[in-house]
Amino acid sequence: MSISNTPVFQSLVDMTRFRQQTSNDKTAIRFLDDQLNQQDTLSYAALDKRARVIAATFQKMHTKGERVLLLYPPGTEYIACFFGCLYGGMYAVPAYPPQSPREFQRLQTIVKDAGATIICTTSLFAGMLNAWIASSPELAGVSCYSTDSLDDGCVDDWIDPNVTQDDIAFLQYTSGSTGEPKGVMVSHGNLLHNLAQIEQCFQLTGEDEGVIWLPPYHDMGLIGGILQPIYKGFTSTLMSPITFLKRPMRWLETISKYHGTTSGGPNFAYELCAQRATDEQIEALDLSAWSVAFNLSLINF
Repeated sequence: MSISNTPVFQSLVDMTRFRQQTSNDKTAIRFLDDQLNQQDTLSYAALDKRARVIAATFQKMHTKGERVLLLYPPGTEYIACFFGCLYGGMYAVPAYPPQSPREFQRLQTIVKDAGATIICTTSLFAGMLNAWIASSPELAGVSCYSTDSLDDGCVDDWIDPNVTQDDIAFLQYTSGSTGEPKGVMVSHGNLLHNLAQIEQCFQLTGEDEGVIWLPPYHDMGLIGGILQPIYKGFTSTLMSPITFLKRPMRWLETISKYHGTTSGGPNFAYELCAQRATDEQIEALDLSAWSVAFNLSLINF
């Protein structure tokens, strides 16, 4: 087993700033639409800039340690805001965007439990969420930001919060599908330790290529699909879980197209591909670069 050449980071902010300085214009995240066309990208430089813009906005109006509920569809704006929270010394609270009235009740429970004072989203969802805030006395005082409309002019106003491994990075909540959502506090140190364990187990390098369709709000979708590539400095190609579920073979086609070296999912994902793949689809695939195929049911770091 090779010895890691990854620096010892003091926080995820330290990690991302290092990648911006050493990788700069290299693509960190590539996000695909339902047709597997490139919808958007974030270079390491662009991610750092967007994170500083969002963090500077927070720092002008809020204090370090406030909780921020993130309500985004999968995509680069969600990723930018997650890192904006880290850069601002805020506690990110990722969650699925509401799809029904019952979902608002779940989110209200999370807001109360987490003590969230900020909600962040895109312009597309802002009107709906502002109406929800206005109609809910329990949400009085909660601010809502559309991060995709923030002015980049404040980027140089960012102040490094000097977070350490002991500081909280985000609050992770269960879906609430079988009861009240339950949250846990995850520190920068927790995440950095986990990322180091994944690097060692998977033998990852800066030359790897990730492909992930898993939900980006917790566990492997967030940690393995978004944080791990930045920890090692490689590119991750992401798609929405809905894109995968509509046609599971898109997962393997993406690995083939981008020469993915590390990717995975739960048992059912592999089973769906095995059951639905046609001979013609199999013939068109080139999975020769795929060296780490992980199964979420078996991983225990």
